[in-house]
Amino acid sequence: MDFTTFMQHLANGISLGSLYALIAIGYTMVYGILKLINFAHGDIFMMASYFAFFAVATFHLPWYFAFIIAIALTGLLGVTIEFAAYKPLRSAPKLSILISAIGVSFLLENLAVVLFGGRPKAFPTPKIFTNVVNIGGVSVQNLTFIIPIVTLIFLFGLLYLVNNTNVGMAMRAVAKDVDTARLMGINVNRIISFTFAIGSMLAAVGAMMWSLKYPQIVALMGMIPGMKCFIAAVIGGIGDIKGAVIGGFILGIGEIMLVAFCPSLTGYRDAFAFILLIVILLFKPTGIMGKNLTEKV
Repeated sequence: MDFTTFMQHLANGISLGSLYALIAIGYTMVYGILKLINFAHGDIFMMASYFAFFAVATFHLPWYFAFIIAIALTGLLGVTIEFAAYKPLRSAPKLSILISAIGVSFLLENLAVVLFGGRPKAFPTPKIFTNVVNIGGVSVQNLTFIIPIVTLIFLFGLLYLVNNTNVGMAMRAVAKDVDTARLMGINVNRIISFTFAIGSMLAAVGAMMWSLKYPQIVALMGMIPGMKCFIAAVIGGIGDIKGAVIGGFILGIGEIMLVAFCPSLTGYRDAFAFILLIVILLFKPTGIMGKNLTEKV
């Protein structure tokens, strides 16, 4: 493999890793606050793609306005799911909440099939994203540059929010100890709803980028990306925002390089994520950035 080909694959790997990172942040935020794996996250990602698709294809809105509306609707969807499916079970055993999350996932998938049909739909892609730039013999779409930039902007914005604002301080307090945070006068319900809104909106941004990169949407499109982004969050250390981003880049670049160096293993590309998960759980169960915590009795 020559240098130009390697850089081509590296650019694609960074782009894919940025997508995984953006979606994985939503997983890790919800887990950090509630210690809940929101298995409906991938399906929220799927719904965001449909919101954007219909805003452009049916209502003929400009793509940038359609994306803003889709992100807002997805945040509202996340808050609604938290209110209807998770809030009533907040004092229930963790297993009950987990089962509820799986139920919400199945509900969204089947609801999408009923409402939107089972046939794939072509996502409208503006030319600004598909134009190709040639740099030193490496040909990449504008979107390949845009995705990592968008991911880093949202990462730094989220880190600022968590570490330098009153809301972020409240989020960290709730993540540390819900009961103590409530005694300190923090509106725990509002903070949890805010966290779900932010996580869902990040999933929506990831969905916009994903649909532009792979412009075909279908009701079950959130399953594999959802699982992979969960794996990325675990690899980086679930509950840690920077860890989720690191895990996303490791997974994305690893997948692309696996196919680049071993073309015969192309059919096992998805299996790479699960093998990597097993290795991480065997040798560092808390993930790269994770900390060893003592479980409360």
